[in-house]
Amino acid sequence: MSGFDTAVRLMPGEMRVGLAALPREYREEAQEIRLRLGRRPALTTGREERELMAFPAVRKDDLLRVLELATGASPYAAAESMRHGYINAGAGIRIGLCGRMRPGAEGAWAQNGLTSVCVRIPREVRGCAERFCAGPFVSTLILSPPGAGKTTLLRDMVRVLSDRGERVSLCDERGEVAGFSADGPGFDVGRCTDVLSEAPKSRGAMQLLRTMSPQILAMDEIGDPEDINTCRTAGGCGAALLATAHAGSERDWEKKPFFRALAEEKVFERLIWIAADPDGRSYREVRL
Repeated sequence: MSGFDTAVRLMPGEMRVGLAALPREYREEAQEIRLRLGRRPALTTGREERELMAFPAVRKDDLLRVLELATGASPYAAAESMRHGYINAGAGIRIGLCGRMRPGAEGAWAQNGLTSVCVRIPREVRGCAERFCAGPFVSTLILSPPGAGKTTLLRDMVRVLSDRGERVSLCDERGEVAGFSADGPGFDVGRCTDVLSEAPKSRGAMQLLRTMSPQILAMDEIGDPEDINTCRTAGGCGAALLATAHAGSERDWEKKPFFRALAEEKVFERLIWIAADPDGRSYREVRL
């Protein structure tokens, strides 16, 4: 089952049927399904957003049904991640939440104030990482704007490095990289990869270093001060690092002194920049 088909299963009944019947090119190119209260559903493809004019406007009940399906009818079970604005729906699908946040009972804000959801569609693109794994691996940071393919490249680099015999420990805090479920990783992350899912990077990375003796420690979306300190500590423990972070350009990079400090300290020895436009993605490699 494709990532799009898996995401569509989280939609309300009539909307699910309509999305499943969309033309093939829509289904293959879609990166997100966006539902906004009072607006028609939309698909995002790269930087473009396509409003689905044949669909009726999204109702409050539609949003609550997505919430119900994504949490197994138990929003309180997902209260911790919901406080951070998302739900891990399994199979690598992350659902972003937006609306009126209300302090008080855990998760109650999402039921009473939810106005939009963004369903991220996971993709496995085998082979996209081969060029970046050809030689001896050095600590690498992948940078791009949101939605440009950082996680996809990270996932395939983990697979390639692992299948060539490197012990990789993947700290998959949001469950997007491996698509973890009760049956194990939903995506192929390689034969020598150990996955710790839904644990904060600041704790999970140290746990993996202590217990799994990785040669490479992989993490998605670093950026918090705790994450930066984790990278500093891990970089001094003998494991190479593989991580992603949000940055739209080198100017954005220069505005983030903690990233510059990591580069200057040689915690990361290589940057991979990803740029996305309507014609596709381009990659640029920089040695530090």
